[in-house]
Amino acid sequence: MENGNHKEKEIPEDANEHCPGTQSDDAGKADACAGCPNQEACASAPKGPDPDLVVIAERMATVKHKILVLSGKGGVGKSTFSAQLSFALAAMDSQVGLLDIDICGPSIPKMLGLEGQEIHQSNLGWSPVFVDSIGVMSIGFMLPDPDDAVIWRGPRKNGIIKQFLKDVYWGELDFLVVDAPPGTSDEHISIVQFLKETGIDGAIIVTTPQQVSLIDVRKEVSFCKKVGIKVLGVVENMSGLCQPVTDFKYMKQSKNGDQEDVTQWALEIMREKAPELLGLMACSEVFDSSGGGAEKMCRDMGVPFLGKVPLDPKLCKAAEEGKSCFSGVECGVSAPALSAIINKLLKDNKMET
Repeated sequence: MENGNHKEKEIPEDANEHCPGTQSDDAGKADACAGCPNQEACASAPKGPDPDLVVIAERMATVKHKILVLSGKGGVGKSTFSAQLSFALAAMDSQVGLLDIDICGPSIPKMLGLEGQEIHQSNLGWSPVFVDSIGVMSIGFMLPDPDDAVIWRGPRKNGIIKQFLKDVYWGELDFLVVDAPPGTSDEHISIVQFLKETGIDGAIIVTTPQQVSLIDVRKEVSFCKKVGIKVLGVVENMSGLCQPVTDFKYMKQSKNGDQEDVTQWALEIMREKAPELLGLMACSEVFDSSGGGAEKMCRDMGVPFLGKVPLDPKLCKAAEEGKSCFSGVECGVSAPALSAIINKLLKDNKMET
Protein backbone atom coordinates (compact mmCIF):
# COMPACT_ATOMS: atom_id res chain seq x y z
CA MET A 1 0.00 0.00 0.00
CA GLU A 2 1.48 3.31 -1.02
CA ASN A 3 0.79 6.67 0.59
CA GLY A 4 2.70 9.39 -1.22
CA ASN A 5 6.38 8.47 -1.14
CA HIS A 6 6.04 6.42 2.05
CA LYS A 7 5.01 2.82 2.38
CA GLU A 8 2.08 2.55 4.78
CA LYS A 9 2.74 0.35 7.78
CA GLU A 10 0.93 -2.97 8.05
CA ILE A 11 -0.03 -3.20 11.72
CA PRO A 12 -2.10 -6.04 13.27
CA GLU A 13 -5.16 -4.98 15.24
CA ASP A 14 -3.81 -6.43 18.50
CA ALA A 15 -0.31 -4.96 18.11
CA ASN A 16 1.42 -2.95 20.83
CA GLU A 17 1.57 0.83 20.71
CA HIS A 18 4.34 2.17 18.43
CA CYS A 19 4.38 -1.04 16.37
CA PRO A 20 6.99 -0.63 13.59
CA GLY A 21 4.81 -2.62 11.15
CA THR A 22 5.04 -6.23 10.00
CA GLN A 23 7.28 -5.39 7.03
CA SER A 24 9.79 -3.30 8.97
CA ASP A 25 13.31 -4.63 9.51
CA ASP A 26 12.64 -4.03 13.21
CA ALA A 27 9.42 -6.11 13.19
CA GLY A 28 9.41 -8.33 16.27
CA LYS A 29 12.75 -6.90 17.43
CA ALA A 30 12.02 -3.31 18.47
CA ASP A 31 11.49 -2.33 22.11
CA ALA A 32 7.82 -1.71 21.31
CA CYS A 33 7.45 -5.37 20.28
CA ALA A 34 8.14 -6.75 23.76
CA GLY A 35 5.14 -8.78 24.93
CA CYS A 36 3.19 -8.37 21.67
CA PRO A 37 1.26 -11.56 20.73
CA ASN A 38 2.60 -11.21 17.17
CA GLN A 39 6.25 -10.74 18.15
CA GLU A 40 7.52 -14.19 17.18
CA ALA A 41 5.59 -14.28 13.89
CA CYS A 42 6.84 -10.82 12.90
CA ALA A 43 10.44 -11.53 13.89
CA SER A 44 10.58 -14.75 11.90
CA ALA A 45 8.70 -13.49 8.84
CA PRO A 46 10.91 -12.71 5.83
CA LYS A 47 11.69 -9.04 5.24
CA GLY A 48 12.24 -7.48 1.87
CA PRO A 49 11.57 -9.31 -1.40
CA ASP A 50 10.65 -12.95 -0.81
CA PRO A 51 11.54 -15.19 -3.77
CA ASP A 52 8.73 -17.59 -2.81
CA LEU A 53 6.20 -14.84 -3.52
CA VAL A 54 7.12 -15.08 -7.20
CA VAL A 55 6.33 -18.81 -7.16
CA ILE A 56 3.05 -18.17 -5.32
CA ALA A 57 2.11 -15.51 -7.89
CA GLU A 58 2.71 -18.02 -10.68
CA ARG A 59 0.52 -20.62 -8.95
CA MET A 60 -2.24 -18.08 -8.31
CA ALA A 61 -2.18 -16.71 -11.86
CA THR A 62 -4.71 -19.40 -12.84
CA VAL A 63 -7.12 -18.52 -10.01
CA LYS A 64 -9.77 -15.93 -10.89
CA HIS A 65 -11.15 -15.12 -7.44
CA LYS A 66 -9.67 -15.49 -3.96
CA ILE A 67 -12.00 -15.24 -0.97
CA LEU A 68 -10.97 -15.36 2.69
CA VAL A 69 -13.53 -16.61 5.23
CA LEU A 70 -12.74 -15.13 8.65
CA SER A 71 -14.24 -14.89 12.11
CA GLY A 72 -13.09 -13.05 15.17
CA LYS A 73 -14.73 -15.65 17.39
CA GLY A 74 -14.38 -19.43 17.40
CA GLY A 75 -17.41 -21.68 17.13
CA VAL A 76 -19.52 -19.39 14.95
CA GLY A 77 -19.77 -21.82 12.01
CA LYS A 78 -17.09 -20.33 9.78
CA SER A 79 -15.85 -23.69 8.47
CA THR A 80 -19.43 -24.83 7.88
CA PHE A 81 -20.00 -21.69 5.82
CA SER A 82 -16.72 -22.20 3.91
CA ALA A 83 -17.70 -25.77 3.07
CA GLN A 84 -21.24 -24.90 1.97
CA LEU A 85 -19.99 -21.88 -0.03
CA SER A 86 -17.66 -24.25 -1.89
CA PHE A 87 -20.45 -26.75 -2.53
CA ALA A 88 -22.71 -23.95 -3.83
CA LEU A 89 -20.06 -22.53 -6.16
CA ALA A 90 -19.24 -26.01 -7.49
CA ALA A 91 -22.96 -26.56 -8.18
CA MET A 92 -22.79 -23.47 -10.42
CA ASP A 93 -20.28 -25.33 -12.61
CA SER A 94 -17.35 -23.40 -11.14
CA GLN A 95 -13.96 -24.95 -10.50
CA VAL A 96 -13.38 -24.44 -6.77
CA GLY A 97 -10.41 -24.80 -4.44
CA LEU A 98 -10.90 -24.89 -0.66
CA LEU A 99 -7.77 -24.19 1.40
CA ASP A 100 -7.93 -24.90 5.14
CA ILE A 101 -5.33 -22.82 7.00
CA ASP A 102 -6.71 -23.62 10.45
CA ILE A 103 -3.54 -25.49 11.33
CA CYS A 104 -4.43 -26.46 14.91
CA GLY A 105 -8.11 -27.28 14.28
CA PRO A 106 -8.55 -28.54 10.70
CA SER A 107 -12.23 -29.44 10.30
CA ILE A 108 -12.62 -29.04 6.53
CA PRO A 109 -11.79 -32.71 5.69
CA LYS A 110 -14.69 -33.80 7.93
CA MET A 111 -17.07 -31.22 6.47
CA LEU A 112 -16.29 -32.30 2.90
CA GLY A 113 -16.55 -36.02 3.66
CA LEU A 114 -12.82 -36.53 3.02
CA GLU A 115 -11.58 -37.95 6.32
CA GLY A 116 -8.81 -40.49 5.89
CA GLN A 117 -7.73 -39.17 2.47
CA GLU A 118 -4.08 -38.43 1.75
CA ILE A 119 -2.23 -35.86 -0.33
CA HIS A 120 -0.37 -37.19 -3.38
CA GLN A 121 2.71 -35.77 -5.05
CA SER A 122 3.08 -35.35 -8.80
CA ASN A 123 5.67 -33.69 -11.02
CA LEU A 124 3.52 -30.55 -10.80
CA GLY A 125 3.49 -30.48 -6.98
CA TRP A 126 1.07 -31.58 -4.28
CA SER A 127 -2.33 -32.58 -5.62
CA PRO A 128 -5.43 -31.44 -3.72
CA VAL A 129 -7.92 -34.05 -2.58
CA PHE A 130 -11.04 -33.78 -4.75
CA VAL A 131 -14.73 -34.13 -4.04
CA ASP A 132 -16.94 -33.35 -7.04
CA SER A 133 -15.16 -30.37 -8.65
CA ILE A 134 -13.76 -29.03 -5.36
CA GLY A 135 -10.02 -29.39 -4.73
CA VAL A 136 -9.34 -29.44 -0.99
CA MET A 137 -6.07 -28.91 0.88
CA SER A 138 -5.69 -29.20 4.66
CA ILE A 139 -3.09 -30.25 7.18
CA GLY A 140 -5.76 -32.72 8.30
CA PHE A 141 -4.71 -34.90 5.34
CA MET A 142 -1.14 -35.04 6.67
CA LEU A 143 -1.73 -36.23 10.23
CA PRO A 144 -0.80 -39.89 10.89
CA ASP A 145 -3.65 -40.04 13.42
CA PRO A 146 -6.69 -37.73 13.21
CA ASP A 147 -6.50 -37.28 16.98
CA ASP A 148 -2.92 -35.96 16.83
CA ALA A 149 -2.53 -32.43 18.18
CA VAL A 150 -0.68 -29.91 16.01
CA ILE A 151 1.53 -28.10 18.53
CA TRP A 152 3.36 -25.62 16.35
CA ARG A 153 4.75 -22.15 16.90
CA GLY A 154 4.14 -19.32 14.46
CA PRO A 155 7.07 -19.82 12.07
CA ARG A 156 6.14 -23.43 11.35
CA LYS A 157 2.49 -22.48 10.77
CA ASN A 158 3.63 -19.78 8.36
CA GLY A 159 5.81 -22.29 6.55
CA ILE A 160 3.03 -24.80 5.90
CA ILE A 161 0.67 -22.06 4.68
CA LYS A 162 3.35 -20.92 2.24
CA GLN A 163 3.77 -24.52 1.06
CA PHE A 164 0.02 -24.85 0.46
CA LEU A 165 0.22 -21.81 -1.82
CA LYS A 166 3.45 -22.46 -3.69
CA ASP A 167 3.69 -26.26 -3.78
CA VAL A 168 0.06 -27.22 -4.45
CA TYR A 169 -0.97 -27.56 -8.08
CA TRP A 170 -4.41 -25.96 -7.98
CA GLY A 171 -4.79 -25.76 -11.75
CA GLU A 172 -7.44 -23.52 -13.32
CA LEU A 173 -9.80 -22.28 -10.61
CA ASP A 174 -12.74 -19.93 -10.69
CA PHE A 175 -12.64 -19.57 -6.90
CA LEU A 176 -10.16 -20.28 -4.13
CA VAL A 177 -11.93 -20.19 -0.75
CA VAL A 178 -9.55 -19.87 2.21
CA ASP A 179 -10.92 -21.05 5.56
CA ALA A 180 -8.94 -19.31 8.31
CA PRO A 181 -8.90 -19.89 12.07
CA PRO A 182 -10.51 -17.35 14.41
CA GLY A 183 -8.59 -14.24 15.36
CA THR A 184 -6.08 -11.89 13.73
CA SER A 185 -2.75 -13.58 14.35
CA ASP A 186 -0.06 -15.66 12.61
CA GLU A 187 -2.15 -17.40 9.96
CA HIS A 188 -4.00 -14.22 9.03
CA ILE A 189 -0.88 -12.10 8.69
CA SER A 190 0.75 -14.84 6.59
CA ILE A 191 -2.11 -15.42 4.16
CA VAL A 192 -2.46 -11.68 3.53
CA GLN A 193 1.28 -11.22 2.98
CA PHE A 194 1.56 -14.26 0.69
CA LEU A 195 -1.53 -13.52 -1.41
CA LYS A 196 -1.82 -9.75 -1.39
CA GLU A 197 0.18 -9.11 -4.55
CA THR A 198 -1.81 -11.79 -6.40
CA GLY A 199 -5.09 -9.97 -5.81
CA ILE A 200 -7.44 -10.99 -2.98
CA ASP A 201 -11.09 -10.22 -3.80
CA GLY A 202 -11.82 -9.79 -0.11
CA ALA A 203 -13.05 -11.42 3.06
CA ILE A 204 -16.37 -12.78 4.25
CA ILE A 205 -16.68 -12.47 8.02
CA VAL A 206 -18.92 -14.89 9.94
CA THR A 207 -20.43 -14.14 13.34
CA THR A 208 -23.29 -15.08 15.63
CA PRO A 209 -25.77 -12.41 16.81
CA GLN A 210 -24.69 -11.84 20.42
CA GLN A 211 -22.36 -9.12 21.64
CA VAL A 212 -19.73 -11.55 22.96
CA SER A 213 -19.15 -12.60 19.35
CA LEU A 214 -19.55 -9.17 17.77
CA ILE A 215 -16.88 -7.70 20.06
CA ASP A 216 -14.31 -9.99 18.43
CA VAL A 217 -15.77 -9.63 14.94
CA ARG A 218 -15.31 -5.86 15.11
CA LYS A 219 -11.60 -6.54 15.57
CA GLU A 220 -11.66 -8.75 12.46
CA VAL A 221 -13.25 -5.93 10.44
CA SER A 222 -10.60 -3.53 11.73
CA PHE A 223 -7.87 -6.04 10.81
CA CYS A 224 -9.15 -6.19 7.22
CA LYS A 225 -9.24 -2.41 6.97
CA LYS A 226 -5.71 -2.05 8.34
CA VAL A 227 -4.16 -4.59 5.97
CA GLY A 228 -6.13 -3.35 2.97
CA ILE A 229 -8.46 -6.35 2.50
CA LYS A 230 -11.96 -5.53 1.29
CA VAL A 231 -14.77 -6.79 3.52
CA LEU A 232 -17.11 -8.47 1.04
CA GLY A 233 -19.74 -8.79 3.72
CA VAL A 234 -20.73 -10.15 7.11
CA VAL A 235 -22.86 -13.25 7.62
CA GLU A 236 -24.89 -13.64 10.80
CA ASN A 237 -24.91 -17.39 11.42
CA MET A 238 -27.07 -19.31 13.93
CA SER A 239 -29.57 -16.47 13.73
CA GLY A 240 -32.26 -18.20 15.76
CA LEU A 241 -33.31 -21.85 15.81
CA CYS A 242 -35.89 -22.57 13.13
CA GLN A 243 -37.50 -25.98 12.49
CA PRO A 244 -40.77 -27.46 11.22
CA VAL A 245 -42.99 -28.19 14.24
CA THR A 246 -43.06 -31.84 13.15
CA ASP A 247 -39.28 -32.10 13.68
CA PHE A 248 -39.43 -31.20 17.36
CA LYS A 249 -39.39 -33.68 20.23
CA TYR A 250 -42.08 -32.82 22.79
CA MET A 251 -41.41 -33.55 26.47
CA LYS A 252 -43.58 -33.45 29.58
CA GLN A 253 -41.75 -32.61 32.79
CA SER A 254 -42.89 -33.84 36.17
CA LYS A 255 -42.56 -31.94 39.44
CA ASN A 256 -39.45 -33.90 40.41
CA GLY A 257 -37.74 -32.99 37.12
CA ASP A 258 -38.23 -36.27 35.24
CA GLN A 259 -39.07 -35.93 31.55
CA GLU A 260 -41.41 -38.07 29.50
CA ASP A 261 -41.37 -38.14 25.70
CA VAL A 262 -44.88 -37.23 24.52
CA THR A 263 -44.00 -36.46 20.90
CA GLN A 264 -46.45 -38.93 19.35
CA TRP A 265 -49.27 -37.71 21.58
CA ALA A 266 -48.59 -34.05 20.71
CA LEU A 267 -48.45 -34.74 16.96
CA GLU A 268 -51.66 -36.77 17.08
CA ILE A 269 -53.42 -33.92 18.90
CA MET A 270 -52.24 -31.49 16.23
CA ARG A 271 -53.36 -33.78 13.40
CA GLU A 272 -56.76 -34.21 14.99
CA LYS A 273 -57.47 -30.74 16.40
CA ALA A 274 -55.33 -28.31 14.33
CA PRO A 275 -53.78 -29.96 11.24
CA GLU A 276 -52.90 -26.54 9.84
CA LEU A 277 -50.23 -26.26 12.55
CA LEU A 278 -48.28 -29.15 11.03
CA GLY A 279 -47.09 -26.94 8.16
CA LEU A 280 -45.70 -24.21 10.41
CA MET A 281 -42.10 -23.44 11.32
CA ALA A 282 -41.22 -22.89 14.97
CA CYS A 283 -38.47 -20.32 15.60
CA SER A 284 -36.69 -19.36 18.79
CA GLU A 285 -33.89 -16.91 19.54
CA VAL A 286 -30.89 -18.85 20.83
CA PHE A 287 -28.40 -15.99 21.12
CA ASP A 288 -29.33 -12.56 22.44
CA SER A 289 -29.66 -10.16 19.53
CA SER A 290 -31.17 -7.26 21.47
CA GLY A 291 -28.09 -5.19 20.63
CA GLY A 292 -29.02 -5.23 16.94
CA GLY A 293 -26.86 -8.17 15.91
CA ALA A 294 -24.54 -8.21 12.91
CA GLU A 295 -26.75 -5.94 10.82
CA LYS A 296 -26.37 -3.02 13.23
CA MET A 297 -22.64 -3.66 13.55
CA CYS A 298 -22.30 -3.47 9.76
CA ARG A 299 -24.11 -0.13 9.67
CA ASP A 300 -21.90 1.21 12.45
CA MET A 301 -18.66 0.07 10.78
CA GLY A 302 -19.63 0.79 7.18
CA VAL A 303 -19.34 -2.74 5.80
CA PRO A 304 -21.89 -4.80 3.81
CA PHE A 305 -24.32 -7.12 5.56
CA LEU A 306 -24.92 -10.28 3.51
CA GLY A 307 -27.71 -11.84 5.53
CA LYS A 308 -28.74 -14.28 8.25
CA VAL A 309 -28.57 -18.08 8.39
CA PRO A 310 -30.81 -19.74 10.99
CA LEU A 311 -29.54 -22.50 13.23
CA ASP A 312 -30.74 -25.56 11.31
CA PRO A 313 -30.20 -29.06 12.75
CA LYS A 314 -30.30 -30.47 9.22
CA LEU A 315 -27.43 -28.21 8.17
CA CYS A 316 -25.50 -29.41 11.23
CA LYS A 317 -26.17 -32.99 10.15
CA ALA A 318 -25.04 -32.25 6.59
CA ALA A 319 -21.77 -30.81 7.94
CA GLU A 320 -21.24 -33.86 10.15
CA GLU A 321 -21.75 -36.15 7.15
CA GLY A 322 -19.63 -34.06 4.76
CA LYS A 323 -22.54 -33.29 2.44
CA SER A 324 -23.90 -30.27 0.62
CA CYS A 325 -26.98 -28.74 2.22
CA PHE A 326 -28.26 -27.90 -1.26
CA SER A 327 -28.91 -31.43 -2.48
CA GLY A 328 -30.51 -34.52 -1.03
CA VAL A 329 -30.53 -33.66 2.66
CA GLU A 330 -33.55 -31.34 2.72
CA CYS A 331 -32.08 -28.35 4.54
CA GLY A 332 -35.30 -26.45 3.90
CA VAL A 333 -34.51 -23.72 6.42
CA SER A 334 -30.82 -22.98 5.90
CA ALA A 335 -30.31 -23.75 2.20
CA PRO A 336 -32.52 -20.88 0.90
CA ALA A 337 -30.84 -18.44 3.30
CA LEU A 338 -27.37 -19.56 2.24
CA SER A 339 -28.33 -19.40 -1.46
CA ALA A 340 -29.58 -15.82 -1.07
CA ILE A 341 -26.35 -14.80 0.71
CA ILE A 342 -24.11 -16.41 -1.92
CA ASN A 343 -26.07 -14.90 -4.81
CA LYS A 344 -25.85 -11.47 -3.17
CA LEU A 345 -22.12 -11.93 -2.64
CA LEU A 346 -21.52 -12.78 -6.30
CA LYS A 347 -23.82 -10.07 -7.67
CA ASP A 348 -22.66 -7.22 -5.43
CA ASN A 349 -18.99 -7.99 -6.06
CA LYS A 350 -19.39 -8.79 -9.77
CA MET A 351 -17.82 -12.23 -9.48
CA GLU A 352 -18.32 -14.37 -12.54
CA THR A 353 -19.30 -18.02 -12.06
